[in-house]
Amino acid sequence: MTVTRFAPSPTGYLHIGGLRTALFSWLTAQHNKGTFLLRIEDTDMARNSEEAKDAILKAFEWVGMGNDGEVVYQSKRFDLYKQYIDQLLEEGKAYKCYMSKEELTILREEQMAKKERTRYDGRYRDFRGTPPVGVDPVIRIKAPQEGMITFEDGVKGTINIAASEVDDFVIARADGAPTYNFVVAIDDALMGCSEVIRGDDHLYNTPKQIVVYKALGFDLPNFNHVAMINNEQGKKLSKRDGATDVMDYKTMGYLPEALLNFLVRLGWSHGDQEIFSLEEMIALFDPKDINKSSSNYNLDKLLWLNAHYIKEASDEKLVTLLKDFGVDLEDNDKASMILTATKERGKTLVELAKQIKLIMIAPTEYDAKSSKKAFKGEAKEILNAFADMLSLSSPTSKRSISFCDGKDSRRKRDRFWKNRYAFTRKSYGFDDRFWTR
Repeated sequence: MTVTRFAPSPTGYLHIGGLRTALFSWLTAQHNKGTFLLRIEDTDMARNSEEAKDAILKAFEWVGMGNDGEVVYQSKRFDLYKQYIDQLLEEGKAYKCYMSKEELTILREEQMAKKERTRYDGRYRDFRGTPPVGVDPVIRIKAPQEGMITFEDGVKGTINIAASEVDDFVIARADGAPTYNFVVAIDDALMGCSEVIRGDDHLYNTPKQIVVYKALGFDLPNFNHVAMINNEQGKKLSKRDGATDVMDYKTMGYLPEALLNFLVRLGWSHGDQEIFSLEEMIALFDPKDINKSSSNYNLDKLLWLNAHYIKEASDEKLVTLLKDFGVDLEDNDKASMILTATKERGKTLVELAKQIKLIMIAPTEYDAKSSKKAFKGEAKEILNAFADMLSLSSPTSKRSISFCDGKDSRRKRDRFWKNRYAFTRKSYGFDDRFWTR
């Protein structure tokens, strides 16, 4: 059975790069009628944020990507990780390293002076002497010292890393806290993950995790490393470009289906098709079709997609969504008419709400300069004639509509019929027979 996962760290908000990775994992599980798991990697106790964790969960709820089973928290599994650390120590596959920070610093400086790659030199790998006093040891795993570490990547193909590139890395710090690559490998194995889909910034963590898999006798999952999202200039995506909190997109008036449609096309394609319903994404998505090259964030494309989904949304849905943007059409009998007149113009819910407010909220003042420029020549008379026509043909209230002061309705009617010719000919070009009484 296909089992995928998404494993964010609650040290900051969930940005769109993370959401895309989650989407690819979720779609893979859905396509294969498998399981999608959510794991919160909160072992960094100093940087963890409860607010960030809640924001991640809210983002998943907003876009409608539900996980199967309970959310797994690494911070609640420390006893489990310790069992595996003790197992490796007992089997001689890991060891205690008493190298002090000062010694490690000196070693790195010497290696840099020789223009060598900085790495641990394995001095305590087979240590049998008396441990130095006053040094709390870290635990290092014994990595292979020769040969190649090879794996098949679903996106990038065969990856070969020389074993010499992977040193005996730390799996538990001096305070006993387990490290990232150690706990990730254990959790992915114990949770039964068959497909690991993640950003290619994790590509060189994979050899270290394979060392852990093999030391503990776990089966390897299929790895898929997805190229990063760049900005429109091909550089690393920044917050200014769009790498912001996923929930900010909700505040900016984007629909979740538009955002998901946008993200699925950043690194994956199906012919020339641009618009995908969630059902189509599930039916068509295959991680083997993920592009090897990086994709570029395009705000115009996102706005275009969002405008499409706004136009396609039902009136009932828009009425509900617009409440968050200061527009309440719940009991308005003209709601459908108002939405028909405005949703063609709104690329976001913010813009749509602004258009509706222009209709529903009467202005309290006009720009004097613009008014003076607009009301020249016969403009005022034509508008008055039009207002009188509306009042006479289908009055909406006891008070007649007017663009300027008038003394009584008779004079307004007289002025209307007097100006009808100018109104019809100059404004609309209607034939006089249109106005025959």
